[in-house]
Amino acid sequence: MLTPLGKPAAFCIVAGMFVDECTVKLAAGDGGRGCIGFRREKYEPWGGPNGGDGGRGGDVVLLGDVNTNNLVDYKFQPHWRGEHGQGADCHGKDGEPRVMRMPLGTVVTDLATGKPVAEIVADGQRIVLCKGGNGGWGNTHFKTSTNRAPRRANAGQIGAAGEYRLVLKSIADVGLVGFPNAGKSSLTGRITKAHPKTAAYPFTTLHPQIGVIDYSDEVKGTKRLLLADVPGLIEGAHENRGLGHRFLRHIERCALLIFIVDMAATDARDPRDDYKHLLHELELYDSALLEKPRLVVANKMDVPEAAAQLVKFKKRYKTVDLVEISCLTGVGLEKLKKELLKRVAKFRRKEKASLAPEA
Repeated sequence: MLTPLGKPAAFCIVAGMFVDECTVKLAAGDGGRGCIGFRREKYEPWGGPNGGDGGRGGDVVLLGDVNTNNLVDYKFQPHWRGEHGQGADCHGKDGEPRVMRMPLGTVVTDLATGKPVAEIVADGQRIVLCKGGNGGWGNTHFKTSTNRAPRRANAGQIGAAGEYRLVLKSIADVGLVGFPNAGKSSLTGRITKAHPKTAAYPFTTLHPQIGVIDYSDEVKGTKRLLLADVPGLIEGAHENRGLGHRFLRHIERCALLIFIVDMAATDARDPRDDYKHLLHELELYDSALLEKPRLVVANKMDVPEAAAQLVKFKKRYKTVDLVEISCLTGVGLEKLKKELLKRVAKFRRKEKASLAPEA
């Protein structure tokens, strides 16, 4: 996702609770009741019917908002309703819609059918999820040649309602995957504006971090990439071990996947097996993930043992695209940033060309 400098860089996760899935009960407003009324004027004491229609109930509207980054607002307030329409001698006031701001990448599933009904992918995108009920007719509509003074009016229609599951699948250009302690959070902190917690123990990252990579160019202007740092995977992530499903879904929409590998073989791990297991977990979760462009990042190349491990790795995986870095010393980070920009831009061009209508 290449965005101009003026666009809000809103995907930085704020401190506090991160919620990427929740269940909500939504109901649009009911239509207002139609009114029974008659004209009573000075020279026309027995005027005809003039009861107004009820106002329309307020809709429940989902609004894509680039400045919203998770679903915490709906975790602790799961009930949302549009305002009811009002009745009046004239026409009733329409109910105000209930606008729910959604982070980009939110998928909405109707729990009654189990089917997705909406997907928020763009800033400013509006989807009416629950439509408000129409207002009831006033007695004016029931006047006939034989009934000049009807005393009948309709109640307003009941607004649509339902129970829905909201699931956030982050929209980012680059997805960063790897085993715990491979250096994902360190890399995110070095090349983006995000500041994830880092420490020498596994599972430092407890929820996906989204960072912004800025690129300055006096000729072409400043561009940005969004990078998603997914919490460390474990074997069996495809079976939802270690909350695997909740983590893996955040890379489904990425244009490029980075496989960060601890080339220093910390904790007696073999970098070759780590890469093999990462591919296996992604394939079992969704084989389409392996069709995405990917880049292997060999981290911790400042450690003496890393050089020998790198030779073994390249011997087994001869065709893998690889960039050597050290998050500790900063070696290779600028090269990596340039490579990410080039590859994402190439992917977006192909994507745009594939979507262009044929002449």
